Amino acid sequence: MLEALAGESDSPTQSPSLHLTPCANALVKSINNRNGKCLLKVRPENLQAWKRIFWRQILLALGLLGLFLYGLPKFRHLEALIPMGVCSSATMSLLRDNFTGALRPWARPEVLTCTPWGAPIIWDGTFDPDVAKQEATQQNLTIGLTVFAVGRYLEKYLERFLETAEQHFMAGQSVVYYVFTERPGAVPRVALGPGRRLRAELVVRERRWQDVSMARMRTLHAALGGRLGREAHFVFCMDVDQHFSSTFGPEALAESVAQLHSWHYHWPRWLLPFERDAHSAAAMARGEGDFYYHAAVFGGSVAALRDLTAHCARGLAWDRARGLEARWHDESHLNKFFWLHKPAKVLSPEFCWSPDLGRRAEIRRPRLLWAPKEYRLLRD
Repeated sequence: MLEALAGESDSPTQSPSLHLTPCANALVKSINNRNGKCLLKVRPENLQAWKRIFWRQILLALGLLGLFLYGLPKFRHLEALIPMGVCSSATMSLLRDNFTGALRPWARPEVLTCTPWGAPIIWDGTFDPDVAKQEATQQNLTIGLTVFAVGRYLEKYLERFLETAEQHFMAGQSVVYYVFTERPGAVPRVALGPGRRLRAELVVRERRWQDVSMARMRTLHAALGGRLGREAHFVFCMDVDQHFSSTFGPEALAESVAQLHSWHYHWPRWLLPFERDAHSAAAMARGEGDFYYHAAVFGGSVAALRDLTAHCARGLAWDRARGLEARWHDESHLNKFFWLHKPAKVLSPEFCWSPDLGRRAEIRRPRLLWAPKEYRLLRD
């Protein structure tokens, strides 16, 4: 096409030649005059640089538009136009999973189905749920699910969280719920299926909600080293202000599991909200980080979660001793851990979706839905 644009007419009856702009000249390596015609050669790296500049300009324009619109939902729909990337055929052929059997990443060509280090990103349609259930049953697994319900969060969210978990979380599997609260006696009585238990664990209520969030890593580390670690083979840690809306089964199990954040999965790495204060233990330099993960859902084996919670608890203690606090608290430290220790499996935003983002074609079957965030009411 560039050759056509730059081509000089051989005949006076043809249309006049087009003149290159200075921007086009920046992409040109050489111009060879052959028989009165110009042949433009473009370096691949220059083309890639032009693409980066183009997308940054687009994102800047979208950002300014978002500020102008005060974050209206319609603006958020535009980010779906940003490409997520493509999993190469060579990587697809290597993807395996202990619980879902053979994966079908090619079944979802419109989304990214693998990570750069070869871990699967689980989307609806890329796995066989029946194979996953059969595998978990054969291994006679017990799966733990932890949740913190402190202050008004207990009355507002816990009952619905537990009731929907009984319908959708690891259905037919052995499950033990661990509810951490300062009021164990107020935990609602939910009818549990066979092989499913609930334990209410006492925790001290922190003065600030930020401290509640950050203290959970220390609490989880202790629980994983105690009865929870002896009872469960795999554990998921979740926020209470959400509810299950569809099957959340053994296809999510792995040695370590991270959750793509539904508000950030389309954004390029340089825009992701990693901790940038170089003095914080959670700090990540420009160019570091793979994806932005949501601390509302993470999981893995007991041993892997012991490592994760120990790392985060140490980082939080380091920051506190120096009067620091990461921008997104324990989530910032979790993202630092998964940058250093890559997760074995990544869950797509279908596994934890925000209804505020509206409906998207790529989100076929949300598993968890965020509840409305009533921070002014709940965090006083």
